[in-house]
Amino acid sequence: MTPRTVMTIGAVALALVVGNGQAVDHWSGQDADRAAAAEPTASATRTADPVPTWRPVSSGALKSVDAVELRAESIVFRSDDHTVTTVSMRDAKHTVSVLNRILGTPARTQTAVGDAGRCVPASTTSTWGGAIRVAALAEPGTAGNRVEVRVLRDHVRSRLGAVIELSGPDGVQVGDDVSDQIDDAPASDRESLGSDDAQAWQLLLQRGWTDDDDHADDRGTAGHRGTDGAEGADDDGADGDGANGVSVLTDDSTVTVIGSPMPIRPARGC
Repeated sequence: MTPRTVMTIGAVALALVVGNGQAVDHWSGQDADRAAAAEPTASATRTADPVPTWRPVSSGALKSVDAVELRAESIVFRSDDHTVTTVSMRDAKHTVSVLNRILGTPARTQTAVGDAGRCVPASTTSTWGGAIRVAALAEPGTAGNRVEVRVLRDHVRSRLGAVIELSGPDGVQVGDDVSDQIDDAPASDRESLGSDDAQAWQLLLQRGWTDDDDHADDRGTAGHRGTDGAEGADDDGADGDGANGVSVLTDDSTVTVIGSPMPIRPARGC
């Protein structure tokens, strides 16, 4: 082998090594850039329980969140009048992850099946600031939800100390007087939980959790079905299997809890 041939082979080998090194550095840099804004993605192998898709949201965008609205089947995070992101309550991992990124590390408790009541499944419950509580269920609920959410105050502090307003549909907050809404609601959407001496109500604000395949949010009342597929009660309070969605509990007419899913007039049993 001539000296020139040896030099040529050496130059090619060196070029390959350098090329590979540059490629590794290039992709490592890309991964680092993506990491700050990356969200988990739905797995193609999870065919038995499909997970809704979502778009990645950056940490910078989440820092701007100043309001959280609990809807019948989702949680909406807003900055002013702009929607930053929406998470589905059929996806516990993503729901808890977004709240962690905005509100910081929660207080957590573990419950076994039935610990919190006869019909309550096993769960990991996360609570932020005593204001918002999310139970991530070990198994999906009968309505298809992976979480149960309760709002206990009208605001919570972000991990940076900013005030974030908490509400249900139409801006209803803990502490609001909903006497007008109670009076105007059809009998099927309200239920008295108190007595003559101490009034208390459950009021359904927004229906959801129907048994169709669309899993769409904010379906309204048309064609509503109860959680087991039976037709919901009529406005006159006729017998039915109740309705599900986001509800409020009141002390007299003052909102104390906003929750979803929180069925009203449910059929007996789990």
